[in-house]
Amino acid sequence: MADIEEILSVERIDADIYRGGAFASALRRTFGGQVAGQALVAATQTVAPEFAVHSLHGYFLRPGKPDQPAVFLVDRIRDGRSFVTRRVTGVQNGEAIFSMSASFHITDDHGIEHQDVMPPAPDPESLPDQKEKAEQLKGYARVFYAEWENFDIRIVPRDQLVTHESFAAQQRVWFRYRKPLPDDQLLHVCTLAYMSDMTLLGSSKTAHPDVDSQNASLDHAMWFLRPFRADDWLLYDQTSPSAGGARALTQGRIFDRAGRMVAAVTQEGLTRTGVPTSIASVTRPAT
Repeated sequence: MADIEEILSVERIDADIYRGGAFASALRRTFGGQVAGQALVAATQTVAPEFAVHSLHGYFLRPGKPDQPAVFLVDRIRDGRSFVTRRVTGVQNGEAIFSMSASFHITDDHGIEHQDVMPPAPDPESLPDQKEKAEQLKGYARVFYAEWENFDIRIVPRDQLVTHESFAAQQRVWFRYRKPLPDDQLLHVCTLAYMSDMTLLGSSKTAHPDVDSQNASLDHAMWFLRPFRADDWLLYDQTSPSAGGARALTQGRIFDRAGRMVAAVTQEGLTRTGVPTSIASVTRPAT
């Protein structure tokens, strides 16, 4: 797997037009986190350094082709004194595959402060490193851990998960980028945008562990709340409050090891049943 810095690097090819790289993949379609991360990097190239991204809202319009680069067209929607807005369209072969709006806020603003308490979870070091047993895994699980070998992803086992009885489906995941990253908060933010598409839609499957389904991300919204490092452990607290009509709604809160809530994510995904097992089993949980 290429380093995340290479994956997130975009080339300026004209005013407000950027091109992301294509990377070898075992997936049938471009990973949604890659498209969102590259689009966010393109947007940041058009924003003054005193503004930091605080939210993004994206729609996955068509499956991208992993062996082809995507071009990102940035529209400068608004440049205000406190907030800046950009709209980005990702294009392959003349067709839009991704659309995103991103909002930026000045970094020295002040206001009220509060946050939820981080839910309980076992220490990540007490959970097995899936990379060490990836060769013994089968099907999608093996592809998953091979595809993202640079990411340390440790799902809290069901028998160690402290659940809330009113929640329909829950999952908690520790994750981090394995290699040290530079002290560039923008890189950590874009890396987390990439990582946030991992495992989230899978939280909807925890209530249906034996059901095969065709899965794909449909949209993705994210809010960045406090500074963090993507190469340190982050706890992804995930729930799926509703599923129906072949779509599942999922939500995630991301905490650092110190218990600070650093980001929040909401995603709706396709969870279609009644498709052939051969298709359902190889289609990944995020597009």
